[in-house]
Amino acid sequence: MSAPGQDRRGVRAVTAESFSFAEAVGGVRGVVEAIAPGLLFVVVFVATTDLRAALVASVAAALVAVAARLLQRTPVTQALGGLLGIAVGVFWAWRSGEAENFYAVGLWTNAVYLVVILASILARWPAVGLVVEAFRSGFVDQARERAQNAGAAAPEGDAADGAPSPFAPLVAWRKDPALVRRYTLATWFWVGLFALRLIVKVPLYFAGDVAWLGTAHLVMGVPLWGLVLWLTWAVVRRPHPASTAAATA
Repeated sequence: MSAPGQDRRGVRAVTAESFSFAEAVGGVRGVVEAIAPGLLFVVVFVATTDLRAALVASVAAALVAVAARLLQRTPVTQALGGLLGIAVGVFWAWRSGEAENFYAVGLWTNAVYLVVILASILARWPAVGLVVEAFRSGFVDQARERAQNAGAAAPEGDAADGAPSPFAPLVAWRKDPALVRRYTLATWFWVGLFALRLIVKVPLYFAGDVAWLGTAHLVMGVPLWGLVLWLTWAVVRRPHPASTAAATA
């Protein structure tokens, strides 16, 4: 079982001992915050063909999510991230006057991720391996602590000669060919995710079909992302101690 309080949202879910789809996508609240702005945009636009009304509805949904978290004093990172993404899409659509441009930033983002992740496979540094080992080794948490403590005097002896490099866990896994193969396979799932989104959504974008583009955006958003998280977890999870002991007996 995962330790109490362990964060199993987003990509952290792939390093947990057990996988929970609900926790991985941020629970019901996280799903609502993720889909509400886009859902309201497409519903309002299709119903009224009024771009301004659709944009206002989308921004309002994102602002409500942030305000609710602030009032309840809960972490606002996910809601703020959603608000930023919506704001960029709204700006692009407003400037161009074309409703389909609400989704343009998402297409560009998926294209960039696709290129970077493909490059990591070609370079034999599969991105999933780097991410998983960064979380498992505590590198991410330590980096956050170092950033928070930046400027503070380092305790005596922290820079002692011979101290292990904090980057060591990020490269050690590459010495294990079997592990590299598993991380490579898992990374291909993410290539498939971003490629599939582009294959489906780009033609709809150029056709200006906002209704179907918005529908594809919703269907291929949280649900597909959660599925790929689960597939990644299934491939990269560590064997259960009991299974390992049985195999070596």
